[in-house]
Amino acid sequence: MPEHIISKTDAEGDMLACAAYLAEEIGGSDDRSTAVSAVVAEYLRRDNVDVAAELANTVDDPFVRDRLLVAVVRRCAELDDDEYAVQLADAVEEDGMRSQAFAAAALVKAGKGQLEAARELSASVLHPEEVLAAIALKQDQLGDEDAAQATVAEIDFPGAAVAALISMTVARREKDDTDKAVEFLEKAGQLAEDIEHREERVRMLVDVGNALTDAGRKDKAIGTLEKARGHAESLDNVHRDTLLSFVSQGFMHAGSVDLADRTLDAVADKTQIANTLLGFARDYWRRDEKEDALESLDEAYEILRSQKDTETRDSKAKFALFGSIAAQYAAFGRGERAIEIAEGIEDEEQATSALSQVAYIMTTQNADETAKASLRSISADTDRSFALIGMSNAARKNNENEKALSFLNEAAETAEGVQQIAARANAYSEIAVSLLELDEKEKARETASLTLQTISHIRDEGTRSTALANLASLYKKAGFTLSDQDKQLLKSLLIPDSF
Repeated sequence: MPEHIISKTDAEGDMLACAAYLAEEIGGSDDRSTAVSAVVAEYLRRDNVDVAAELANTVDDPFVRDRLLVAVVRRCAELDDDEYAVQLADAVEEDGMRSQAFAAAALVKAGKGQLEAARELSASVLHPEEVLAAIALKQDQLGDEDAAQATVAEIDFPGAAVAALISMTVARREKDDTDKAVEFLEKAGQLAEDIEHREERVRMLVDVGNALTDAGRKDKAIGTLEKARGHAESLDNVHRDTLLSFVSQGFMHAGSVDLADRTLDAVADKTQIANTLLGFARDYWRRDEKEDALESLDEAYEILRSQKDTETRDSKAKFALFGSIAAQYAAFGRGERAIEIAEGIEDEEQATSALSQVAYIMTTQNADETAKASLRSISADTDRSFALIGMSNAARKNNENEKALSFLNEAAETAEGVQQIAARANAYSEIAVSLLELDEKEKARETASLTLQTISHIRDEGTRSTALANLASLYKKAGFTLSDQDKQLLKSLLIPDSF
């Protein structure tokens, strides 16, 4: 094993250093890459780009190594350490990833208004369209419309230019400059027609149409969406139904129920039909047309439920959509119906996710009995513990701190029964974070210490190092110092073959 970047002495007295030392001890593997990634992320949060870069360079997997170096380059740019950012970007081996590194730095500079630096960095980017778009957006925000328009004209790919113009309209609408926003969007619509890739052309036209609706020009939005529909209907591949769904929802957003329905009639895939109707339901609800909203949601569920396995193109997407429908019923105040649908999802992971969402939403609505009913339908202690953490966060947002604390206490009790040690440690860590949000610092400190004790029993080296790095982030955020017991646990982790 080569010499460590982190000394053992440092590792004995600092949790993140300990996580880094343990990560360095792992042999070349995916576990090592995962652990080093977690450690590097925390060093970057602490602005220690030197150690982060050194650790990134110890990863054997070239893709992971380059990805980590891109993250370091981005942080260097944020800290205005541009010379080091360029040095590290040049060190990235793969051409595409090296270009991403320079692009990451350039985007940071553009966002900070350092446009000359952004330009210089973009010279090393293979396809600088995204950087140019960011520069144009910042120029317009700074009041230099002519320069912004000139920069948009430099963008070779129409899709990127369209995206840039749409972004510029958001800032214009925030300033109540609707006329200029519409002018930008009309230009964006013209450019979108020049996009060679048909699927991207439809997506961009839909985006322009939705932006026109948001700008208050539904007439122009409908005209743009009509063009999108024409292009989508000419497709003969698997993307056709998805794109027609987007167009249909765009029409509904623009207030044309008739065009939305007519476009939906052209969609064949039941998953996409149901997804479109879910979008309709949300739009109706926003317009306070609640009866129509529930009717659309009912129809979405029935159509999805009627889809046979032989008709299903993507089972994962189908099960996820069932979860979204269940959550929407909860948001509409139909908690019992939401639970019924969530319980019926055949994929256990998606069912659990849906039940957890329902429990959260019903807690926000103060429908505690329904929330608890959803919680009871979750079988695994791990999942139930995280659902309780979510319910606590919902109660806290309602300024019901006592209720929030009771949920966290229950989550901690539930976590005690979790057999998988790593999952238990993760639950304790999340509970500690939520306790901090409730300003329960003493309880959070106790739970953080319990998390460390639990991590010390994890046998897998990569999982142990990753969990320790994540806990170090919590200690740093809360301002916790290591107790004597904490330090002893860190030392025990550094003893070879201690498991």
